[in-house]
Amino acid sequence: MNLDPPYLQYLKSLRQAFPQPVSDRVHDAYFVFSFLRALDHLDSMKSASPVLGQPARLDYTAAREARIASEPLLLEEVSNRLVEHLSGLFIWGHPRAQINVVPHPTIASIIGGLLPSIYNPNLVSEESSRRVGIAEVEVSAMVASLLGYDAAKAAGLFTFGGTATLLYGAKLGLERASPGTSLTGITEPAVVICSERAHYACHTVANWLGLGRDQVVTVPATVDNEIRIDEFTRILKREIVAGRKIAAIVATMGTTDHFGVDDLHAMRQVRDSLVKEFALPYTPWLHADAVIGWAWSVFSDYPMQTNPLGFRPRTVRALAGVTRRMQALSEADSIGIDFHKTGFTPYVSSLFLVHDAAELQTLTRAQDETPYLFHDGHYHPGKYTLETSRSGSGAMAALANLLLFGKEGFRSLLGHLVTMAELLREQLEGHSATTVVNRGNFGPVTLFRVYPDGIDTFSFPIREQTEAGLVDDLRRHNEYNRRIYGLVQQDALRGEGVVISLTDCYRETTYGEPIVALKSYILSPFCEEQYIEAVLESIWKARGVLAEEFG
Repeated sequence: MNLDPPYLQYLKSLRQAFPQPVSDRVHDAYFVFSFLRALDHLDSMKSASPVLGQPARLDYTAAREARIASEPLLLEEVSNRLVEHLSGLFIWGHPRAQINVVPHPTIASIIGGLLPSIYNPNLVSEESSRRVGIAEVEVSAMVASLLGYDAAKAAGLFTFGGTATLLYGAKLGLERASPGTSLTGITEPAVVICSERAHYACHTVANWLGLGRDQVVTVPATVDNEIRIDEFTRILKREIVAGRKIAAIVATMGTTDHFGVDDLHAMRQVRDSLVKEFALPYTPWLHADAVIGWAWSVFSDYPMQTNPLGFRPRTVRALAGVTRRMQALSEADSIGIDFHKTGFTPYVSSLFLVHDAAELQTLTRAQDETPYLFHDGHYHPGKYTLETSRSGSGAMAALANLLLFGKEGFRSLLGHLVTMAELLREQLEGHSATTVVNRGNFGPVTLFRVYPDGIDTFSFPIREQTEAGLVDDLRRHNEYNRRIYGLVQQDALRGEGVVISLTDCYRETTYGEPIVALKSYILSPFCEEQYIEAVLESIWKARGVLAEEFG
């Protein structure tokens, strides 16, 4: 007869659902087997389609009716239920997936992210992170050196996303422009200056810092989606003359939609010149939002002329075009980096780098505010980070891929992705019904528009962007591209085409109308030329379906 009280009966059962704290080979095997069972279940959901399982309507009404049960479930049943929640997800690494800037994580980075999940280190301090904290320092030093910072002087920390990297930069900039803001709050007007093509995170950051979204000042961009230096100069001078503090200047080093890259070097020169001209008591903070473009720094010392990796000439030209701008990253006061974009790790693995670790002192908490922390060791980032709890998974996943790839691995992977994107551009530019709209941007993303028969795609795309009298044609072609997108998606979900994306406004016309574009974002290492052909075949098929309706 079992004389244990009921809670102990539950407890004995639940203990089997935890990794054992002392080595137990039988239970360790059970732990591994449980994970393998989940992987087997996931594997059974794969098909020719770039989707796990079958797409289904998402029932949020039923989800809101979920309640915690009275009795525990077996681990096996929980595992099955969890796997079911992945049904319908896009497989980002599938060669038929060209959706957005979401990578296929490597096995090494998955292991790097998983290991800390077992033992739960917290990067708040050396006391709770031990050598996982060392991983954060190692990655920061590797990347700082790669991007041209003095690794001995710079510092880095992993945070909760690309928006957070920008938040840290703007916060440090606000403290530089208005010292004491951390104590007194915002007591004078301050602005964030960025390109009109910058990520909306600039507005998010201004909102959460208390500056207000209206204090984000956007600068017009060129047709190649980079900040106009003449307008940047005019606007920065205007804000200084008006007496507003500059909380941060944001250089976008790879826009999300177009892969436009700002001229950071020129922005730095303008800033320094105006600081001198107006004898400013501070130097406005310059943050490089390089969450996508940072990885191209692996080409900074690649011999483009001899091209030892054997890339196609058009690929070399594209790589050189981006690398030329990325070589200026070391001129920024801080840099935002997403390994979960062009670093091929799981979410979330975002690194904030600052050129001088001493700058972080403006954010440091007093010891008496944290009496239960920071008693032992030397590494205590929790003294200045926004977060107290910081997982080690992002740092370990990033370290995994830096070790796995090395420079040559990164170069080969990125070079292949750019090669595939350039092949798609060649095909689109060679057809009379399609036009690439981000021709001046070199990267894995291609924005393009598709037109019905009878449209002169050499001249009309420019005319509909600049002639207000063609607004009805523009709107009609916007709808046409939306319909093309829908038909292409249907093909892809049947495993017959390629999943691509749509942007409702890749830019505005000169008369204020949004221009719709289709988007191919190639990040799968498994993409080959046949899948480029599949995109085109799906587009021609969709055009045939719409031929009668649109002429």
